[in-house]
Amino acid sequence: MPKPKIKRLYLIPILSKALDVLELLDKTNGPIALEDVFQQTNISKTSVYRILKTLVHRGYVAQGQNGEYRLVSRPRRLRFGFGVQSAEMPFSVAVASSVTAAAAASGIELLQLDNRYDPEMAVKNAEEFVKERVDLVLEFQVEEHVAPHVAHILKKAGIPLVAIDVPHPNATYFGVDNFEVGYEAGVLLSQHARNKWKGKVDWVLGIGFSEAGSFVESRITGAFQAIRERMDQIPADRYMRIEGRGMRQASMLAVAEFLRSHRKGERILVAASTDSSALGVLEAARQAGREQEFAIVGQDCIPEVLDEMRSGNSAIVGSISHGAETYGPRLIQLGIALLRGNPVPPYNYVRHYVVTPESLADKAQ
Repeated sequence: MPKPKIKRLYLIPILSKALDVLELLDKTNGPIALEDVFQQTNISKTSVYRILKTLVHRGYVAQGQNGEYRLVSRPRRLRFGFGVQSAEMPFSVAVASSVTAAAAASGIELLQLDNRYDPEMAVKNAEEFVKERVDLVLEFQVEEHVAPHVAHILKKAGIPLVAIDVPHPNATYFGVDNFEVGYEAGVLLSQHARNKWKGKVDWVLGIGFSEAGSFVESRITGAFQAIRERMDQIPADRYMRIEGRGMRQASMLAVAEFLRSHRKGERILVAASTDSSALGVLEAARQAGREQEFAIVGQDCIPEVLDEMRSGNSAIVGSISHGAETYGPRLIQLGIALLRGNPVPPYNYVRHYVVTPESLADKAQ
């Protein structure tokens, strides 16, 4: 006689437990303490705690000041607009990946539009966010002169704005402390000059990003300040800002032009506003056969720059990580806090840290 087939139940245990908690809250029809939920469901206290915190985060449950929980009506799913700086810039791509993952984990619907490093596109995208009636906008666009226009469009529509890395009027700022990350780069360059070149430096170049405005340009200001404090023998006229637009090709062409008018053998410290600019400087130095004359520090720690540092023979001697992978979770939480009316600081800085060939080697061991 054939054995009867056992019907498999494709159940998810933790989801079943979460539903048990929801059903208990619905049955209670009022505030209930965590201890009571634990006692009445026979679910471990740790699991009950995590389930309740998740339900509060997703808007199914509210927690009162006394710590008790109650079921609330299901809110409409939040929808955020996300203006991406550029789908072609490595740091921007890393930030976008982080934001997308964090939005999905938090149950936030995300309307993502590419600003394409173009001010006119940023304005069009802001208008599209209004048309689509998003609840909040995360704006990553770098043209300072168009920031007031973008901010005005969203303010007029009553849509809260979080500006990433470049401040916008009436917006909550999220990103690096630009002067501080520049200062860290300058410290690193000074250390290299003292340790490798016996303090002999002919030029200090700041590869700037004027379109992003004075806030981002303070990365160069910070770098120059740190070098001046540590190497006061370098004449003031040997500090030079060169426009690189934060991009590889523009930076390469600008530095190539500089090298054509300066003799070989000069030792050059370079603080680049972005890693893309740093790679452009490196390319110009290599094409001129003068890489050994350069020490370059960038910003962002994109993969190609990390590979250069791992090679052990690159003029790129460091980069300041802005922690692109941390942007998403913090931006999503910041947006939710704004929409809930929670107090939020006007400036929200990310943690940065210095990465060098030595620190990468230590990490690999």
